Amino acid sequence: MTGSIAALGAGLAVIGVGIGIGLIGGRAMEAIARQPEATGKIQTNMIIAAALIEGAGLFGIVVALLGN
Repeated sequence: MTGSIAALGAGLAVIGVGIGIGLIGGRAMEAIARQPEATGKIQTNMIIAAALIEGAGLFGIVVALLGN
């Protein structure tokens, strides 16, 4: 039973990361479409935010799987 709960927690973390990075990518594309001259700054901020979300998601997965 504990393993299935850990798998559920890890799965929820992965889903959250996917949604978060998807939203960041979509909003970045909208911002670039509105201000093409700011593409470099937008991409840099998008990559930093995606990395932070990815790190938080990885932390959630580790906690879910090692929290037995």
